[in-house]
Amino acid sequence: MSTIFFVLRGIFKPGFLFCLCILIASLDLAHAASGKYTIEAIQRIGLQANGLMQAARAQVDIAEADVVSAAALPNPEVTVMAGPDSPRLPEIDTGPASMQRQVTVSQPLENPFVRSARIGSAQAGVEASRANLEQVRADLAAQLRVRTYEFLLRRGLAEMESDIFNLMQEIQRRIKLSVDVGEVARFELIRADTEVMTAASRKEAAMLDTERARIALLQLTAGALEQGFDIEASLTDPVELPSLDALRADLPGSNPEILRLEAERDRASLRIEQERAAVLPSVDILYSNYQDKQFTSNTVGLSLRIPLFYRRSGEINAAISDAARVRETLDYRRFEVVRLLESAWQTMEIARRRVEMFEGGIVREAESALRVAETAFRLGERGFIEVLDTQRVLRNARSELLQARFELQAAAAEIDRLRAHYPKD
Repeated sequence: MSTIFFVLRGIFKPGFLFCLCILIASLDLAHAASGKYTIEAIQRIGLQANGLMQAARAQVDIAEADVVSAAALPNPEVTVMAGPDSPRLPEIDTGPASMQRQVTVSQPLENPFVRSARIGSAQAGVEASRANLEQVRADLAAQLRVRTYEFLLRRGLAEMESDIFNLMQEIQRRIKLSVDVGEVARFELIRADTEVMTAASRKEAAMLDTERARIALLQLTAGALEQGFDIEASLTDPVELPSLDALRADLPGSNPEILRLEAERDRASLRIEQERAAVLPSVDILYSNYQDKQFTSNTVGLSLRIPLFYRRSGEINAAISDAARVRETLDYRRFEVVRLLESAWQTMEIARRRVEMFEGGIVREAESALRVAETAFRLGERGFIEVLDTQRVLRNARSELLQARFELQAAAAEIDRLRAHYPKD
């Protein structure tokens, strides 16, 4: 599907943009209704339907709920006590019996340093969950893209094996006619029958591989695609990427795993601050009201908890070690992700050279050689063996070309995965 945007001065207003989005969505739906999907449409469908995406979104919701919990103020405690007085001496000495009641309210005063560190840690957890969601999206989008091109590869190999099978059938028919008129020995027909059965077996295996690739796509999209879907793409689709230097410079700010580890580093640092601040004494405000038959008493006080014997050294050391672990992991992953980018780039360049090599002459020369061998076979100048040899050379060349095209697209998908480049909502 190709969408043409007409950019005119002054027309990009909110209403126009909304209508434009509706138009693009309707075009995608029209292609889906016809059973043909672009790679971008398959990625969008998979990102909406896959269960792992739903689970990652739920993790973001959980992290946002944790922020609400971290920002909540502590609740007061109310204690009510009541009961009768039972005199132990004669009533003439103590007076008549009475009821007494006592109400005590306790309100914790939260340490502001602990509170701010706890809220910041929860907010960093939200950023880590969002980065994790972005990573799941990028991984799934890349996997969908690779599986789509694998389906195109398997279908191309199946078409190639079908052409070879048709060629073997045609040669078998010609040899059978020659055997019937006594021009060649029956041994040639037996050899041709064997080659036809071999070609039929390879054709059937290639078709089964195509269906297996189709099932893998259905699995990744949770069955949202039609059973007999078709792909509106090709292994010859152009691969357009920024330069390696530009990708290397932008990678630290776009790679989801690096962003997630940075958020976890911030959360670990705030946890250290939270544990250190927890060493400070905590205070509760107390208010008590006491009533009996003769007196009413109102008292106000403070309850102070002092960490005198244990000053949370274990929790602080654990937080420091966890922060060091996250920091070391972040430094290593920054280095490793850049190396993965460079490796994927080199793989892409190697695949591009292989494609150019096979397209530049090997496949054409093998096709010309097969045509010459077929013509010579029909004229009786060459035997069946020469046709088989040239056909095998062409088959290997076409297989290598299809594989090289697939590896080129897979390497480009890996680069897009590392930089989280996929169709956004």
